[in-house]
Amino acid sequence: MDVATVSQRCHMMVGQIEKVIVGKRAVLEDLLIGILSNGHVLIEDVPGLAKTLIARSFARIMDLEFSRIQFTPDLLPGDITGSNIYNRAENTFEFSHGPVFSHIVLADEINRASPKTQSALLEAMQETQVTIEGTSHTLDHPFIVFATQNPIEFEGTYPLPEAQLDRFLMKMSVGYPDKDNELEILLRRQDRKTDEVELQAVVNREDVIEMQKSVEQVFMSREIGVYIVEIVKATREDNRVQLGASPRGSLALFKLARSAAALDGRDFVTPEDVKRIAKHGLSHRIMLKPEVWMRDIPEEDIVSDILQRVPVPRPLGDENHEP
Repeated sequence: MDVATVSQRCHMMVGQIEKVIVGKRAVLEDLLIGILSNGHVLIEDVPGLAKTLIARSFARIMDLEFSRIQFTPDLLPGDITGSNIYNRAENTFEFSHGPVFSHIVLADEINRASPKTQSALLEAMQETQVTIEGTSHTLDHPFIVFATQNPIEFEGTYPLPEAQLDRFLMKMSVGYPDKDNELEILLRRQDRKTDEVELQAVVNREDVIEMQKSVEQVFMSREIGVYIVEIVKATREDNRVQLGASPRGSLALFKLARSAAALDGRDFVTPEDVKRIAKHGLSHRIMLKPEVWMRDIPEEDIVSDILQRVPVPRPLGDENHEP
């Protein structure tokens, strides 16, 4: 599959989801960039902004298995991964698959479960497998986790440590719709006379895997690589930051920027691709100094300032876009 076909199918997918999600095309495209990069996404936003609906809609249009896990304080690791069940008839133990064995998993309010339960999911995200009593069970590809957390309700929550936040390829929010789009939501609901919206599958599992592989065709010049490294290096040197992004942050920008280029139908990365996804790829990988955090300065603002400071590579001729 060439990059032009990947772009065409991506826009078909976004167009299909826009039957349900109104006025959030940029958000849908950014989530699709995460899917093309085969990465996990953390969505931090207030309740009621269709986060669950978005995740389920992506699963439907890609004809993938979907499961939702509601994280609560009493949720156990086995409730996510599954466990061995004794079969009396056969006098053996059989593995019962947990909800993590899906292509798209929605981990709703992930910060409400205990750290031990969070770790069970994050281990599956990192290793793409579940190990129960010494036996490993491989998860099917693609395997993508959409995790949500509420940024305004902290009572009874267990915030994800920085090392675990780093497992997510990107972090983003959905945001409130504007007045016109919110009115459009009401009018569409009135016209269809039901809460349910029928979505058609645009691609299948094999197509999604092929699209993810096709992103490897996208070329990144050395100059763009230096640009990415300088941005990440600047997060470590900013006097407002206690802990900057690791090389995993550089790899995240690399993967996301190539997927952003593929979404636009290009087989080469531009500085604009890097800028587009820098906040999503880096904001959750930096730890602010306590005095900065107390002033309620968002990490995204720090990344924006860094993007303003780091020199942008000069445009290259088309002939230099080839490896």
